[in-house]
Amino acid sequence: MSFRWKRKEVIRCFIAVFGMGFFLSFLILCDLGTDPCTFMNRSIAAKIGWSFGNWQLCINICMILLVLLLKRSLIGFGTLFNMILIGYYADFFCWLFRKFIPAKVFTEPMWRWPVFLVTLAGFILSAAVYITADMGVSPYDGLPIILTENVRKHRPEIPPMVLRIAWDAAAILVGILAGGKPIIGIILMALFLGPAITLVRKFGEKHSAKKTANAEPKNS
Repeated sequence: MSFRWKRKEVIRCFIAVFGMGFFLSFLILCDLGTDPCTFMNRSIAAKIGWSFGNWQLCINICMILLVLLLKRSLIGFGTLFNMILIGYYADFFCWLFRKFIPAKVFTEPMWRWPVFLVTLAGFILSAAVYITADMGVSPYDGLPIILTENVRKHRPEIPPMVLRIAWDAAAILVGILAGGKPIIGIILMALFLGPAITLVRKFGEKHSAKKTANAEPKNS
């Protein structure tokens, strides 16, 4: 497990997770689409009568066990922050915003769409900061990474983004089967959010590798 203690990265990762939970609550209240993982987990939570935070933690524990068995190097402090906190942050801020923000902000198109687009950008930015902190991936993101590596050993012609989109589509299907209603925002996020995160992750890995190479002493 990659439990490297780098104070700046840990703080950055914690702030990013807070940001994801904060912006996710707006996306939930606008009801124009969330990421596929949230859609799946909220649909199941509603079906069984659990809070979103409790169910998300439960399913994350199951997923992290698989990641630990298959590729434990993907797990770090950031993984724990992500799997434990985002669902509870979202639950808390949804409760808070319902009490203090007028309902029309989340229901009337004049307010709803701008809030959705701004908070979607905030969510993606927070996710990017989380990934580039390099403190471990979420259990939900860890499994498609493992799947991609294994599939491409036998079928290298399959692009990683295609596999990521398929993973997110499967999450949406599970959410639909649990009673969730897919809307255009969820479909768009399934098509673009996963690939965007994949690209950011690759950029972060290249940047880290370049930094490491530059930091290595050069032979005279």
